[in-house]
Parts: sequence; C-alpha cells; structure tokens
Amino acid sequence: MEASRPADVSHYLGVFRRHWWIALIATGAGLGAGAALTSALPKVYESSTAVLVQALDQDTNAQGGRTKGSVNLDTEAQLVGSGAVAAKAAALLRSPRSPLELAKSVSVEVPANTTVLVITFKAGSPQEAQAGSHSFAEAYLRNREETAQSGLDQQIKTLTTKIKQLTTTLTGINARLSRAVKGSPDESNLQSLRNNSQNQLNGLTGRLNELTTTTVGAGNIISDARLPETPVSPNGMVNVATGGMIGLLLGCGLAFLRERFDRRLRTAADVRDRGRVNVLAALDERTTPHFDDVLQPYGAGGRVFNRLRNEILATLRPSDQVIVVTGASRGSAATLVAANLAAALARTGSDVVLIGAHLPDSVMDAAPLARMLGVSAVPGLSDLLAGRVGLARAVQRTPRIPSLRVITTGGAATAAGLMQSQRLKDTLETLRRQGGYIVIEAPSTSSSADAQSLASLADAALLAVELRRSRRPALLDAAEQLQRVGTPLLGAVVLPRLSGLRAAEATAPAVTLAPSPAGDKPQGDRQHGDRGAAALDNPLSDGDLTQPMRFPTNTMSAAEKAAKAAQAAKAAAKAAANEKTAEKPQVRPRSGRAADEITAVIDMSGLVKDGLVKEGTGTDGTAKDGDGK
Repeated sequence: MEASRPADVSHYLGVFRRHWWIALIATGAGLGAGAALTSALPKVYESSTAVLVQALDQDTNAQGGRTKGSVNLDTEAQLVGSGAVAAKAAALLRSPRSPLELAKSVSVEVPANTTVLVITFKAGSPQEAQAGSHSFAEAYLRNREETAQSGLDQQIKTLTTKIKQLTTTLTGINARLSRAVKGSPDESNLQSLRNNSQNQLNGLTGRLNELTTTTVGAGNIISDARLPETPVSPNGMVNVATGGMIGLLLGCGLAFLRERFDRRLRTAADVRDRGRVNVLAALDERTTPHFDDVLQPYGAGGRVFNRLRNEILATLRPSDQVIVVTGASRGSAATLVAANLAAALARTGSDVVLIGAHLPDSVMDAAPLARMLGVSAVPGLSDLLAGRVGLARAVQRTPRIPSLRVITTGGAATAAGLMQSQRLKDTLETLRRQGGYIVIEAPSTSSSADAQSLASLADAALLAVELRRSRRPALLDAAEQLQRVGTPLLGAVVLPRLSGLRAAEATAPAVTLAPSPAGDKPQGDRQHGDRGAAALDNPLSDGDLTQPMRFPTNTMSAAEKAAKAAQAAKAAAKAAANEKTAEKPQVRPRSGRAADEITAVIDMSGLVKDGLVKEGTGTDGTAKDGDGK
C-alpha cells in the first residue's frame, strides 16, 4: 500500500471522475436492494381511535404529573396495554392470538393539553387494523367503567352495613330511653346519644341515596377507527432512497479503495505525488507528438517542448552534453520525447546528435524514428557497434533541421550486449569532442538493463511516462536505477496513452532485411572487406552491405528519385549483360493505409558488385574495365 498523498477537492473529484462507474453500479445496486426489500417485507396497516376520558370519583392525579386535571392520562395510557384490557379486546376480536401478542401491536399517544387517548393498532390487513383499534378502545372503556362500577358498589355495600349498625344502635338507645326516669341524668345522656346516632344515620342514608343514583361514565369514543387505504410499512420511497444513499456511499468507498491500491499512473499529479518524480512537462491528446513528424515549434506541442528545452538547459552544467531519455514502461514514449527534445535543442542553433539506442525487437519497430526525422533506417547504431559501418556513415543529417544529426537504431536485431561495449563509449567520446548536445533514446528501464548502462554514460536523464500504462513500482524502480549509477534525474515528461496514435500510423516497415547467400559475394568484395575492417572510423565499402534496403519515397526529393531509378535501371541492364545471378527487386503492394507512401525495394548487392568490378582495383593494383578483364 502506498503512502498517503495530499488530499484536496480536485483529487477527490478526479477519483470520482475516473471511477464514476463504480459509484453508479453501487448506487443502482442500492436502489435495487431497497426496492427488493420493500417488496419482500410484509405490509403493515394501522388504524387509530380517539377516546375522550372522563374523570371519575376515584381518579386522582399524581402530584407534579405531566397532564392536567384529576385524571392522570399517562397512567391511563399504560392501562390500555394492560393484560385485562388486552383480554377483553381479544374476546371482542375473537382472535386466536394471545392477549400479550395483541398488546404488542397497540400503541397509545396523549395529545398535549387534552384528556384524549389516541389508540393505534397495527395489523397485516386494513380490516384487522381497524377492528383491533376499535376493540382496544372499547375494551379500555369497558374496563374503566367496570372498575368504576366495582368501586361504587363497594361503597354502597359499606354504607349499607354502617346504616344497619346505626339502626340497631339507635333502636337500643330508644329502648333504654323509654325505661329511663324522666329528669334523671341517664335520660339526658341517652337523649344526646340518640340525636348523634340519628344524625349519622341520616348522613349515611343520604350518601347511600347518592351512590345508588350515580351513573358511571368512564368516557366515550370521539373518533372511531377508519379503514386504512395504504400501508405505513414498508415505506417504498424511504427504503429506495436509503438503499441508493447507502449504495452511493459504498460505491465512493470502493472507488477510493480502488484508487488507493491501483498502481497505474493516471495523471501528472500521480507521477509527482505517488512516484515522487518532478514533472517537467505534461502533454495531452492535443499536444502529444505523432510518429509521422516532429512537432512544429510554434504549435501547442512545440511550445511545450520549447519550455522543456529551456528548463533542461537551465539545469545542465556547462560541461554536460549527453542526455538520456528512457521510459518507465514498454512502448515508444521515449522515442517521441527524445526526437522532439532533440529537434527543440537543434532549433536553437546548437549541434545536436540524436542516438536511437532503443534496439527494436523486430524491423517494424525501427520505422518511427526514421519516419519522424526523414532519414533512412539503416545504417544505424547496431551496424556501427557491430563494426559493419563507420561513424561517418552511421550519422545522418536531417533534411528539415540542418543542425540535427541522427544515428538510428539500425536494422540488425542481434546487437544484444553491445550497449556495454567499449565501441559505444568511444563513439560517445568522439561525439563529445565534436561539441554540441547528444540525446540518447534508450529502452525502458523495465524491459532492459541497457537503460541503466546508457545512463551511466550520460550527464543527465529524463523519464518518459505513458499514463494509464506506466505503474508506480516501475516509475520508482526507474528512478532508483538512475540514482544507483549516479546520473541526475531531471524529471519526467508525461504523455497520455499512445494506443490511439499507434492505430492511426502506418505500420509498414522502412527496412526489409533479407540474408544474402554467401556464394553471391564476389572475391573482390571479400578482399575489400578484409582491408576495410581495420578501423572503426573508416567506413566500409558498400559491397559489405549485402542487405536489400527499402527507401520511403516521401523522404526523397524528385532528383533523388530519378537518380535512384536510373541507377536501378543501369544495374539491371549490367546484370543481364553479365548474366550474373541477383535477387529480383521486391515491390511492396500498395495498401489503403499507405496510399501516400509508395516504396520500392532495391537490391544493392548488384550495384555493389558491378561498382566494385568497374571502379575497384585488383590485388595487383592495375585498373580493370567494367567486365573485370
């Protein structure tokens, strides 16, 4: 897991823009889950009944209670869900469910500043909800009325008992009073006792008359339960919205998790923050160079490379001349950067040599550098390092930028290990003495160790990073490789993915390599080759180059084309006259994608043989005519 990077709004927006599909899929899944949950959950209906509670004689409100008046509605709300009321409601509903189960489905609310209880019952059908609410309201009123009536009956019974006792007592007092002597103290006491008893009896009788005539009113239903039309649960809108929100949050979390563990470099900020490499230039689809030509100096892409050139020149020391350009991943990003950087340096008037050291895996990979700068693909660096050609012949001057010279990669694919040879070091030393800048197009650090070898010979290094293809470990490894050989890393040039550019360009090779039979080489050529291979800088004879070459016609002038055609015709005529065996010229069939580039394969072996026989000298030093006589 990588180190944390600075967090800002643009970073989060970039993450969401790159991984928006994850958030979209997760949000859709959340919405679907909410809808599925809504359809799977059982529907619940509820109905409410409003009951007005009337105060009774036995009602007493708790001191400091929440509700006003003589009735404590909080207590009454608890009584609605009691077992006694639930049993009466079950009897009214005639439900097989137990009273405790029914009590769990009822709820009571007490509106503020009222003596009203709102009894709500939930059930799986509208009819059950309506019947349950009404039954609990009716059961509550009956229970309250029965409780009040029971208390009233108990009071009546108690008063009746007391009245009977007073009546018996009063009868005894009257009997004693009839036997007492008039005027005696006993008569006076009995008289006073009879009056008190009579008064108590009268009071109890009056109280009993009130209780027997009292009507119990526990309350009444002021709003009966209605048949519900829609279920209260599940709430489809709430479930779907909640599922979508959870899915969005989960998608954002997955997007950031994927971004955190993703090793691909997607933006220039990733190269700077995650790769810890300074970004000198960042190109987009509008400024990215193509494989058909270098960027114009006054275009958008050309201005980017002009600024890159200025920054590099300001960073280099006066003695620094060699700049190696390598890639962090396989591909041709280093080729584009090296070619355009060399062109930008050459436009300042400095003498610049561009060396294509990215040895191709096949001949088709050698075409881009030659096509971009309008030079021949062979001879090149591989031919130079293999000793088949000298430095003077390997260096080609570009037709459009006079101060820019190019050493292409060459046509041989068997130069493995030559990047560590002494011949390469001697070549770079020779070019250093000539002055100017040397730009080396090296292979990627992830595909070959040649990049590190070339960097050890350079004064500065530049990384070409292809977005969405280069990975963070490869970038870190490239910087570490350059650091180990002691080459200063100036920074990175960031390019978008080049897959679209590759599809648009012509893929026909600029060079066709075909081995020539050993028997076709004349004796004079072998002698000349033995004498010419003595030194590196002495160019070999053209007779040593036995590979037929294909020249793109769009890189030659009209005069050059005519000269080549005349030379080919002359060679064919001489070959027919001398009855010498020669390979027939190969002509590439014309395709729709390469209609504007007509090329022909010219077999140079015949020209070499004829030229050596005609213009060369024998072993004895005497001149010979064209027939070798």
